[in-house]
Amino acid sequence: MILNDIDNFERICREAVRYATIDSTTAPSVHPFEVREVHFVLPIVVRKLFDNGHYSQATFEAFKFLDKEVSRLSGESETGFKLMMKAFSEDSPLIALTACKTVEEKDEQHGYRFIFAGSSLAIRNPRGHLYSLINSPDECLDHLSLASLLLRRIETAGFTLLKP
Repeated sequence: MILNDIDNFERICREAVRYATIDSTTAPSVHPFEVREVHFVLPIVVRKLFDNGHYSQATFEAFKFLDKEVSRLSGESETGFKLMMKAFSEDSPLIALTACKTVEEKDEQHGYRFIFAGSSLAIRNPRGHLYSLINSPDECLDHLSLASLLLRRIETAGFTLLKP
């Protein structure tokens, strides 16, 4: 008897799809920032640039914001690679993402140090120096996802980010 009930339920669910069409003109669309869970603290200009098709500039603005937050939280005036290497040092971090006591904690701090520094060199810098750099929406979303990951890691360590 239970098997029949399950079979009937499955049959009804499969047939229901035929009656549940969604008109794409009236269905609410979800912004790619929500789909990718881009961090809400990023400046609104990042979303505006993305929505207007300025993907490289949106990436640049997001990573400038990340740089400014690391500078603010660390108390350092350096920018870019030098800032990240100093702020996330595993020996004497200005922004400790871990307790940096065990080998594993130091390794994690060390790894994030290079992710922060590398993203500054490889993602932010080209967009600040090259005038004809063109990114696709997906590349931009990948970059913004990375920036979001790094911002969330700072928050997870107990630091408060400021929304501009």
